[in-house]
Amino acid sequence: MPRRTVTMLASTLMLIALLCVGVLIPVPYSEMSPGPTVNTLGDHGGEPVLQISGHETYPATGHLNMTTVRVTGAEYRMNLLEAVYGWLSHDDAVVPHDTLYPRGQTAEQANQENAEEFSQSQESAKAAALRQLKIPVGSRVVVASVVKDSPAQGALHAGDVIKAVDGEPVEAPGDVVKLVTKHKPGEKVDFSVIPAQDAAAAEKARKEPGGARTVTITTDRAPDGDRAIVGIKADTDHTFPFEIDIKLADVGGPSAGLMFALGIVDKLTPGNLTGGKFVAGTGTIDDKGKVGPIGGIQMKTVGARAKGAEYFLTPKDNCAAAAKDVPEGLTLVKVDTIEDAVTSLERISAGSTEGLPRCTAS
Repeated sequence: MPRRTVTMLASTLMLIALLCVGVLIPVPYSEMSPGPTVNTLGDHGGEPVLQISGHETYPATGHLNMTTVRVTGAEYRMNLLEAVYGWLSHDDAVVPHDTLYPRGQTAEQANQENAEEFSQSQESAKAAALRQLKIPVGSRVVVASVVKDSPAQGALHAGDVIKAVDGEPVEAPGDVVKLVTKHKPGEKVDFSVIPAQDAAAAEKARKEPGGARTVTITTDRAPDGDRAIVGIKADTDHTFPFEIDIKLADVGGPSAGLMFALGIVDKLTPGNLTGGKFVAGTGTIDDKGKVGPIGGIQMKTVGARAKGAEYFLTPKDNCAAAAKDVPEGLTLVKVDTIEDAVTSLERISAGSTEGLPRCTAS
C-alpha cells in the first residue's frame, strides 16, 4: 500500500477516534443561551400575563418584556464537542456545572427552588408596584416551609399565619427565630396560628383572618449547635386590596420581578408607560422596590434585541458586565429601584432620552 494512502488512512482513523472521544466523554460543564422573552403587557399561551380584578385598569400598548436564559438541565452532561462549540459561540456561555447546580442538588430540587423563587418574585413585584402607586399593602408572618421529620411536621403547615409565639406578637420572620431560640432544646413552645386554609378564605373574601389556635411543639437541637429549633422557615406574606394574578408557566427564578412590577404599574395607571416603545429588561425586586442583579445578563440582552427591543432596563450591579458587549441598536438603561425604572420609562415615552442613566463598562 502506498505510503501516502497509509498516511491518509491513519489520519482519517485518528480523526474518527478524536470525534468519538469528543462525543462520548462527558465534561463537567453546562451551557447558557438566550431564552424566550414575554411581554408582560400582552398575552402568553392564549391569556393575559397580568390579570387584575377589583380595581380599575387601563389599556397599555408597547412592550415591557421580561427576558430569560435557557440552560441545560441538571442531569444533562455535555460532551467535549458541545463544550468547545459553546466556548466558540458568541451568544452562548459554557460554565462549570456546579455554578448552576450545586453539587448534590437533584433536578427535582433545582426545579422546586426555581419555582419557589419565581413565586416569591411575583409577590414582591405586586407589593413593589402597589407601593410605587401609594396603594396600601398588608403583610403577615407565615410558615413558608416545614422541614421533613422535624418537631413541627404535622403540627404546622406551609401557609399558616403566625400571630404570636409564647404569647408575644410577631411582626417579622426574625421575631419567630428570636422567640424560639429563647428556649433550650427539649422545651415546649406555643405558637398562635391561623390555619392556611382559613387565612386563604379570609383573603379571598377581603376580610381579616381570625380564629387563631394554639399549637404546642417540643423544640429540638439544631444540627449545627445547641440552639433550639422547631423545623420551620418563617417568611413574610403580603395581602393586597384587590386581586392580581400573574399567568406565566415554564419560567423559574426571581429575575422577572422588575418587569412584572412595571407591567402592573402600567396596567393600573392611565396612558402608556412606554409610549408604545419596545422596552425589555430584567432584575430581581424586593417588596420595597429595590432592584437586584441577575445571572446571564449578556444572553438576556441578545435575546431582547433579537425580538426587537430598543431599550433594556439593566440592574445597576449588572451594568458593567452588560456594557462589555452590547447588541447593536440596544440602549442599556441603568436602574436601582422601581422608581428609577418608572422615571426612565417616562423619559423614553416622552422622547427625552439624553438624560437616561446608561450603563458603562467601567
